[in-house]
Amino acid sequence: MIDKNTLEKFRDIPTPFYYYDLDVLEATLDIVKKETKQSGFKVHYAVKANHNSRILKIISSYGLGADCVSWNEIAAAITAGFPPSEIVFAGVGKTDRDISAALNADIFCFNCESIPEMEVIDHLASIQNKTAKIALRINPYIEAHTHKYITTGIEESKFGINTWELDEVIKKLSSLKNIKLIGMHFHIGSQITRMSVFKSLCSRINELQEWFTSRSIDLEIINVGGGLGIDYENPEKAPLIREYFSLLNEFIHLLPGQKLHIEPGRAITGQCGSLISKVLFIKNGSNTLFAIIDAGMTDLIRPALYQAHHKIENLSSNGSIYRYDVVGPVCESSDTFAKYIELPETRRGDIIAIRSAGAYGEAMASRYNLRDLAPAIFSDEI
Repeated sequence: MIDKNTLEKFRDIPTPFYYYDLDVLEATLDIVKKETKQSGFKVHYAVKANHNSRILKIISSYGLGADCVSWNEIAAAITAGFPPSEIVFAGVGKTDRDISAALNADIFCFNCESIPEMEVIDHLASIQNKTAKIALRINPYIEAHTHKYITTGIEESKFGINTWELDEVIKKLSSLKNIKLIGMHFHIGSQITRMSVFKSLCSRINELQEWFTSRSIDLEIINVGGGLGIDYENPEKAPLIREYFSLLNEFIHLLPGQKLHIEPGRAITGQCGSLISKVLFIKNGSNTLFAIIDAGMTDLIRPALYQAHHKIENLSSNGSIYRYDVVGPVCESSDTFAKYIELPETRRGDIIAIRSAGAYGEAMASRYNLRDLAPAIFSDEI
């Protein structure tokens, strides 16, 4: 909750900016730490959700590992204090440069998504006279019931290895001398709010575990990926981390000595961040009142890209309620944060908060229209 004292301080800060409430972040991390200690699971923070250097340092201080999808993310994670031995490298299109740099850094594991990728990692590892540990990212064919752009675990997806390829994959592995298979990896999508989806994933993982066991292949780790969503309508509500851990603990059947890994990102940082903006103009349309603000899709692209919903608050007005389209200044009709939403009477200069922007806000920012990148402001700085 942004109180009146914080609001008054916002008035003197040039907008737009990302506001991070560190109390919220640390409260979330406290839950993760407690659940990790009780369950024995290994948590890797998905850096793609938010790579702000201070955010990364705080998360690393809680003992989490990192899940990265580029060498630059790996480098940022190492700089922030994540041990290379607890960094997982995911992503369907790893470049030779990225793979070689990750091998040189001695990261924990590569999540592999195809036979050609395995062959390249094996070749680059041989050049460094190293053995690369890998987990196979397998498509479990589970519908995540989320936006099609963030559904990833289905058959017709650029991501992952299909189950009908597994025999060929295992055969190929026997000829690759600089790779060691240590586990299975999954990621079925993002912003998943139905626990039944994760229960279905657990059942599928157990079936695949039996497939590997029947071929006398021992796996050290099971990595269930990430995807746990947050409640965008209720930004004060914490993600269902306890329920998520409890479900995994109940329904995944680990073998003796196996370790379960998870990779949450949005669930850790999403609710701690807001995009703060000011109203530039109120414009009358034929049937619409437009609240034109100084933040745009360059600062938070989710509504334009995914038609995503974020709660929007006018922090500086308590007037009568009107309906507005809240739009940004970018030269695109898609630069719209919300249509026909209720706000107290809104005027030029009012301070607007777009909530739950702590994940995939700053991380996906661009300089389209040559706009400045919005800075980050932390709750202990004002």
